Amino acid sequence: MDIPLVIFWLFAGVSILYVVHFGFYLVGANFYDVWQQRRRGVKAVRLPVEYEAECAATATWTCRALPEVPGLVSIIIAAHNEEAVIVRTLDSIRRSTYRSIETIVADDASTDLTGRLVRDYQVRHPEMNLRIVRMHKNVGKGGALNVVLRRLARGQFVMTLDADSIIEPDSIFNALSYFDDPYVAGVAANVQILEESTALGILQRFEHMIGYRSKKLYSLLNCEFVVGGVASTYRMRVLRKVGFYDTDTVTEDIGLSAKVTSLGNRRFRMVYGADIVAKTEGVLTLRALAKQRYRWKYGSIQNLIKYRAMIFNPSRRYSGTLAYYRMPMAVFSEFTLLVSPLAWTYAVYWSLVTKTPTLLLGAYATITAYTLLTVWLDENLTTRERIRLSCYAPTAYFLFYIMDLVQLTAAVGCIVRSRGLFRRPEINTWQSPPRAGSVLVVARA
Repeated sequence: MDIPLVIFWLFAGVSILYVVHFGFYLVGANFYDVWQQRRRGVKAVRLPVEYEAECAATATWTCRALPEVPGLVSIIIAAHNEEAVIVRTLDSIRRSTYRSIETIVADDASTDLTGRLVRDYQVRHPEMNLRIVRMHKNVGKGGALNVVLRRLARGQFVMTLDADSIIEPDSIFNALSYFDDPYVAGVAANVQILEESTALGILQRFEHMIGYRSKKLYSLLNCEFVVGGVASTYRMRVLRKVGFYDTDTVTEDIGLSAKVTSLGNRRFRMVYGADIVAKTEGVLTLRALAKQRYRWKYGSIQNLIKYRAMIFNPSRRYSGTLAYYRMPMAVFSEFTLLVSPLAWTYAVYWSLVTKTPTLLLGAYATITAYTLLTVWLDENLTTRERIRLSCYAPTAYFLFYIMDLVQLTAAVGCIVRSRGLFRRPEINTWQSPPRAGSVLVVARA
């Protein structure tokens, strides 16, 4: 067997697969954008008089009508040693244009000033329906959220936030608008990385933009099953039906959305809301990135194994796009991520030795062009941000190569610790990564 030839065709195959998928994502995202424009054209209900007066007096807020079926929204924040960022998160909630909310902080045995800062915030802002619940021992993120959801949350809808995340003023209102469809069980937010100033920050910014743009296609095809924990919103009755979060995987947020989807995604749909803008901090070091991606990959594989019954499932409860496309591709992508860094490295070597850089240049041009399209078509960027990110786009190919190496390291770690993928112990502790905590909340006009 000619090993170099096999590696060459492996690289070519992976590249073709990426190009085809980029094409699907691009076309699907455009159709999604058209659908969103039609949604915005639906006649809105007028605001009550008191809301109109408040909005008129506060020009920095984005003010819109209340949803047709108003309901209490419980915003749950799990926090463990988040003194650097928790106030910023609470500030963003207080600026929300939707008022029928309760905010509950699940303080999971923090040893810093997290609890004190939240209690001080209660005193300074008595108008805010804010409560804090302290766990006497570290029970894990999923466990802390479950305590609040089962015992204290009263909302018809539930939005969860990480303690380092912030939401735009109209994010809650926009999230609720999707529940006008009675078959929508949960909504994923458009999560963006806060202002970046390093190569690692730019890498994470591009990765999130491209990754979340793909969710537009999955939402249109009704095959989404991965919803992160930042600003994800669910119907409370659906959470009660599935028994809230499971605590046997390291990614409890993906586990929850997969568990809801397993009920049957024809009746319990997961959708993506591009206008539900939430921002979160990126990790600060390459070591922290490797640790984060290992946890994400390990948890993703745990949940793919746990809910493997949805793959190629002929039941009419599931859409064909979920059973025969999205789930199998989720499994297959784990293998491509395992081999692509090796294939790309050999492709660079082969191009230099044979002095035929066409294949490498084609891959570079494809990634750069798609990154630029993603930037130009992003509806949430300002003109200044769009220009700045366009200048960074030519570096995306090399930055993604770094990410592929990180993913390869994570995949090797999963193989080494493969026993836990099948025999999932209860996860009872967690640690928050280091936070920058220096970015101010700026409400968009």
